[in-house]
Amino acid sequence: MAAKSVHTGPGPTQRQLRVGELLRRAISDILARGDLHDPDLSGRSITVGEVRTSPDLKIATVFVLPLGGMDTDLVIKALARSQGELRRMVSKKVALKYAPELRFRADTSFDQMDATRRLLDSDDVQRDVARGADGDALPDQDS
Repeated sequence: MAAKSVHTGPGPTQRQLRVGELLRRAISDILARGDLHDPDLSGRSITVGEVRTSPDLKIATVFVLPLGGMDTDLVIKALARSQGELRRMVSKKVALKYAPELRFRADTSFDQMDATRRLLDSDDVQRDVARGADGDALPDQDS
């Protein structure tokens, strides 16, 4: 009997990444066209930043953010209510053995990018970068 391959590494496999991107595109297209019949989603522009799949591809976590970041909780609840309808639509667009269960989460990557940008723009970091560019020893280096 052949040994079953189990992914135990820290990150997703190429297959998970590929399927996640296919799902992201399909969900984005469905939301952009306004195919879901939910009044809380009607006329809203929703960004699908990323879709992460479980190793068996049966669960897909969809990271979304409404335009302007307003009413995120309302949008996530509306998407969760429409999960069955969206799942059927996605299964017609993406050929998979199983249509994955969709779970929706707020996309916080934009907040993380803003925090990183603020940190990089801080006086301390700018001072250290300037000192390093001038050839002076950085504070943690002995020269």
